[in-house]
Amino acid sequence: MRRAERLEWWSIAWTISVIVVMGAAMGSSQTMKTAWIEDCLSLIPPAVFLISARVERRPANARFPNGFARVPSLAFVIAATALTALGSTLLVDSAMSLVSQEHATVAAVHIFGKEIWLGWIMVAAQVYSIVVPVVLGWLKLPLAKQLNDKTLFTDAMTQKANWMTGIAGIGGVIGIGLGYWWADAVAAGLISLDILNDGIRALRAASAELVDGAPRALDSDDIAEDASALHAVLDARFPGAEIHLRETGRVISAQIVGATPPDDTLDVRDYWPGDPDRAWRLGHISFVPPRSDRGDVPGN
Repeated sequence: MRRAERLEWWSIAWTISVIVVMGAAMGSSQTMKTAWIEDCLSLIPPAVFLISARVERRPANARFPNGFARVPSLAFVIAATALTALGSTLLVDSAMSLVSQEHATVAAVHIFGKEIWLGWIMVAAQVYSIVVPVVLGWLKLPLAKQLNDKTLFTDAMTQKANWMTGIAGIGGVIGIGLGYWWADAVAAGLISLDILNDGIRALRAASAELVDGAPRALDSDDIAEDASALHAVLDARFPGAEIHLRETGRVISAQIVGATPPDDTLDVRDYWPGDPDRAWRLGHISFVPPRSDRGDVPGN
């Protein structure tokens, strides 16, 4: 977590530098505008990750007696919503440009007494905007998998969208230079479709987590493999009981309905399947005993 937090601070600093460079070279290019907006919104995932990591460490109090373990789930929703909104906004923007047949132009500028086509400056800015997210995404992805942190993973996916934007942006600018007025808007539209796909997928997983659905995988809305394996282990140890799994941030909580807890001391690590170094994923196990064991308490 400490490495992830340091990386997110670096991510914010480098992303701001990309925003400045892209803004200075943007001109009237739709692709450059799309990439610049995306870079601005890509600050949201690292920001909410850092805020949630700070809030998560707060102790429980009278107003929040259960603590703040679910804050990462809220951060995941915010990051996924930002990614989805980003893709939707950019798709509409590029579609409107195509419908209105906006003919973007890239003029020449005078630098140190020489006339230089602004497109080359745009391409240079796009190259810089590619290098930064490639490096950041490459560093964040293994940390996200190690921590099983969906906010950090969504941030890594945002970085992927950023470098894809850069590649498509270079194609759009060169297309304008070759006289293909539609290349700029088409490139922006293709970028936005990929971003929107990632955003919707993340938003579906985030929604499932908020409503206490079964734990989802990092990169899809499918049930997480470790959750499926845990369900099989608990089902075998407590036959006939209902196994309910839900995810709180990075941690899985298990509720076993229709079974009594074992007489010996319960160590949740004994129930974790697979790699013992990942046993931290199972936060706690609670038991709801069979109805006959609950006594004649009204409501049971």
